[in-house]
Amino acid sequence: MGILVIAEHDKHAIRGATLNTIGAAVQLGDDITLLVAGSNCGAAAGAGAGITGVSRVLHADAPHYDHGLAEELAPLVAACSEGMTHVLAPANTFGKNLMPRVAALLDVGMIADVVSVESADTFVRPIYAGNAMATVKSNDAVKVITARATNFDAVEAEGGAAPVEAAGNLTDPAGLSGFVSLDSPESERPELTSAKIILSGGRGFGSGENFRMLEDVADKLGAAIGASRAAVDAGYVSNDYQVGQTGKIVAPDLYIAIGISGAIQHLAGMKESKVIVAINKDEEAPIFEIADYGLVADLFQALPELSAELDKLD
Repeated sequence: MGILVIAEHDKHAIRGATLNTIGAAVQLGDDITLLVAGSNCGAAAGAGAGITGVSRVLHADAPHYDHGLAEELAPLVAACSEGMTHVLAPANTFGKNLMPRVAALLDVGMIADVVSVESADTFVRPIYAGNAMATVKSNDAVKVITARATNFDAVEAEGGAAPVEAAGNLTDPAGLSGFVSLDSPESERPELTSAKIILSGGRGFGSGENFRMLEDVADKLGAAIGASRAAVDAGYVSNDYQVGQTGKIVAPDLYIAIGISGAIQHLAGMKESKVIVAINKDEEAPIFEIADYGLVADLFQALPELSAELDKLD
């Protein structure tokens, strides 16, 4: 049983979601190949070789694999899938963009957003925005899967000693797309998908200027900042902050939802958080139904009070 995991990387290091995906892969077997594709990404291939549980690393280095464009990577992944029974990638924007194309090239179905591995051919995935779980059995020769990172323990990034091999089946440039630019916000706060504490704001803030009230409390807690789709659509923050079914899936130790009503699309992205705190002036807000702790209060009064209390702890 050969298992291929597609690495997401920044040319130097393997991103955290890939470690969780390998955690899913080890539940399927121990013959795990990590594909590291890109341009000038030898350092990332070397980092992949040190990951616990990886049997070997395939290093595919060519200019057209730079920036991880799905149109260029999909033919490569399909070519490297020969002899494999499973192909996995993280269920994030990288995997969601890439893996449907891979499944189409292999002429098999795709099993998206897997949260549990029952056996080599049976998996559990959420449906209806996470309100129900579907157990899916696949009879395809190759199972193409995206794994939800928050549901699988990450393997250790060090401790392994897998050999690195140059991929011998590099594909020609597809030429269907090209990289133009990357606009990525820089912040010293933790990354949203890996943060232990997240403060999320919603439409209740009323404006982008008011939304920045979160920054003071977030910095004192060492927390990442998230947002509901309503806040993003209103232009308070960019969609990089969006948590939910059409945003990022998170499961921190503590999730504080402020001014968020709790639409089903938002709950689908954060309800696996270990502790959920909700602050909303509407006592009928759906967010209170899943919150471990709820405070019915005006956020413009509650947030400054919370900040003041945190100052007393210093």
